[in-house]
Amino acid sequence: MVRSRSRAALRTAVAAAAGLALLATAAPAQAANGTIGVRETVCADSLFVRTEPLGAWMGTLYAGQTFLVKGPRTGGYIYGFAYGHVNRNGWVQDGWFC
Repeated sequence: MVRSRSRAALRTAVAAAAGLALLATAAPAQAANGTIGVRETVCADSLFVRTEPLGAWMGTLYAGQTFLVKGPRTGGYIYGFAYGHVNRNGWVQDGWFC
């Protein structure tokens, strides 16, 4: 009888510890839309800079690089200035900023 109570108490303690560990785990970063007038940080692993929405590729921004959102938005893309090695105005897919 004592042994079954000890096992039950141990199972309860393990389940509680596992639950707390899940709560303490950081949630993954959520990407956000760009805010016009703000120099946003890229959260995506890579983000293509294009000549127009769905246009020709002219460079790639990588996680941590920045993009000055100028606007406008159209078809899921946003216009602005890509810093880093791209260093020019272009269009990127919106929704990939930290």
